[in-house]
Amino acid sequence: MLETTYKSPLHETVSAYPTDFWNDSCSIGELTYAIDHGAVGATSNPTIVEQVLNQERHLWRDRIYELIADNPTWSDEDVTGAVFEEIALKGAELLLPVFERENGMKGRLSIQTNPSMYRNVDAMVEQAVRYAALAPNMQVKLPATSQGIVAMEEVTYRGVNINATVSFTVPQAVAVGEAVDRGLARRDAEGLRTDNMTPVTTIMVGRTDDWIQVVTNRDRIIVSPHYIPWAGVAVFKHAVKIYEERGFRSRLLAAAYRHHLHWSEFIGGDVILTIPSKWQKLFNESSVEVKARMDNPVDPAIIAELRERVPDFRKAYDVGGMTIEEFDTYGATVRTLRGFIASYHELTRIIREDFMLPNPDVK
Repeated sequence: MLETTYKSPLHETVSAYPTDFWNDSCSIGELTYAIDHGAVGATSNPTIVEQVLNQERHLWRDRIYELIADNPTWSDEDVTGAVFEEIALKGAELLLPVFERENGMKGRLSIQTNPSMYRNVDAMVEQAVRYAALAPNMQVKLPATSQGIVAMEEVTYRGVNINATVSFTVPQAVAVGEAVDRGLARRDAEGLRTDNMTPVTTIMVGRTDDWIQVVTNRDRIIVSPHYIPWAGVAVFKHAVKIYEERGFRSRLLAAAYRHHLHWSEFIGGDVILTIPSKWQKLFNESSVEVKARMDNPVDPAIIAELRERVPDFRKAYDVGGMTIEEFDTYGATVRTLRGFIASYHELTRIIREDFMLPNPDVK
């Protein structure tokens, strides 16, 4: 009798197709599960690190107290920055065997620059270069804002592997692809290596869906209710087609999961799927067939109705839907930046109130 080995749906996805998946967290427990099921990367941001600290505080408590004791002049922001880096570094350490096995082409941990610096090119560049030097397998996230696009070209030229975040639209993805290619071309012109670089362009497909839902409710726009969950899928598939046509050297990544279409519709593509642990487990327990669907077009009727009735979908879907300057005021950008900045402040509050200035009235 032949012995068979069960492969989870996610493991099957990455073993049968060029589709990769990452863990959408640097949590030790979650990342360990993901690597066991075929993950070849992971990501972090202020919201994720805040969640990690809440979930795995017992793993970090002693180290945080040690950092505070060893650096008596540090502010709460200084300690927060160090904790943010060390949590990301632990994720990078877990992924290092993947990085070495894949000769540096996979196995990276994405760490995000301070989201409050989204308007400051010099500050983003300085922090990105420093973050990239923390570990050999660091990828650095910068926002796809007007100034973030400028910073992406510069840090790519300096040899930093970028991951564009706060990105929801085809115009943003195209601007990132162009900026990265300019940075790589500058390196090529100076004889610097680019064959070992793995830039990534994220589209937060779930947040694209979220924003279309918000504007249809806000502006009292009636569309077929089962069309909105296809908005992010349509945007991502359109971006994939454009990236293939233009030969951009960055690789597209889908993030911010809301339903199984954000996995099942992208199977088979030469793309990355960064999946939260909750969704990994749901997908692995599901009966959704693992088969290539990336080349299956979204129903033209869905795209036509969304384009006709929802101006913000046109901005997201059309290549010329927005100028680079308009990225900063697109609703999904504003909402996400606010959330990331608030999470960073909350992380600082936790460090300050729970570790540096604990409540004297509570024993």
